[in-house]
Amino acid sequence: MEPGNDTGISEFLLLGFSEEPELQPLLFGLFLSMHLITVFGNLLIILAVSSDSHLHTPMYFFLANLSFVDICFISTTVPKMLWNIQVQSKVITYSGCITQMYFFVLFTGLDVLLLTVMAYDRFVAICHPLHYAVIMKPWLCGLLVLLSWILSFLHSLLESLMVLQLSFCRKVEISHFCELSQMIQLACSDTFLSNMVMYFSAMLLGGAPLAGVFFSYSKIVSSILGISSAQGKYKAFSTCTSHLSVVSLFSCTSLGVYLSSAATQSSHASAVASVMYTVVTPMLNPFIYSLRNKDIKRRALKGIIGLPVM
Repeated sequence: MEPGNDTGISEFLLLGFSEEPELQPLLFGLFLSMHLITVFGNLLIILAVSSDSHLHTPMYFFLANLSFVDICFISTTVPKMLWNIQVQSKVITYSGCITQMYFFVLFTGLDVLLLTVMAYDRFVAICHPLHYAVIMKPWLCGLLVLLSWILSFLHSLLESLMVLQLSFCRKVEISHFCELSQMIQLACSDTFLSNMVMYFSAMLLGGAPLAGVFFSYSKIVSSILGISSAQGKYKAFSTCTSHLSVVSLFSCTSLGVYLSSAATQSSHASAVASVMYTVVTPMLNPFIYSLRNKDIKRRALKGIIGLPVM
């Protein structure tokens, strides 16, 4: 295929997860259900935190922000997927693809940074409990969330501007949604600079936060091991299990996406990994926090549905 400049490209093709006509209603129902569960579950967390004054703490403030980002994250890709299945079309416009990629990068970065901030919050709470209220003041919590938004916005803007400089072939087929790495791979022009920016950004905004999470939990584990009573150890560790589960799920699925795309040319394997990363993880987060968190489960959620709070 002959390369064409980026202004001549009007649309891309999203291949989707299956071309079998009999599977389309099943896929539509599956992804619609997952999307609704994710939106409802995360909205429930936001309502729980905002409606109960006992949950107006830094940990739940960050959790409510994470829930909002997860709603936006899944809404970046799934609605377009559902629309294409419903109208039996694979087309996404060039501007629509760039927009989808921009918000996908934005909310992925926000997820990473918010999880890192939450790890820092747990580090202060367990390792410096007497200074927790002094350190984690409302203005600092707001500043950390604001910085996460600013960094993610600038990163996403930079990546989008780099992709806008690329030229694409006359017919561009994308496996399931407009992802940054896939867009760069499909370009017909020189992608050296775009790849360097992408890898450097991944190391800076992915590797550094992950190192921060590991550091925080290494200190947390050391502090927990120093607690003399078994009950004290259990109570301290129980405040971290939900966050640690979400971090592990997000990290493993993110790693799975890139390992599967690098190790195999199978679009099916890449699609499965992407579903785990973009759909399943945001859907499971509310369940992890509500089922493993007594404050959410016993107080806020019961209060919202009208049951007496124990």
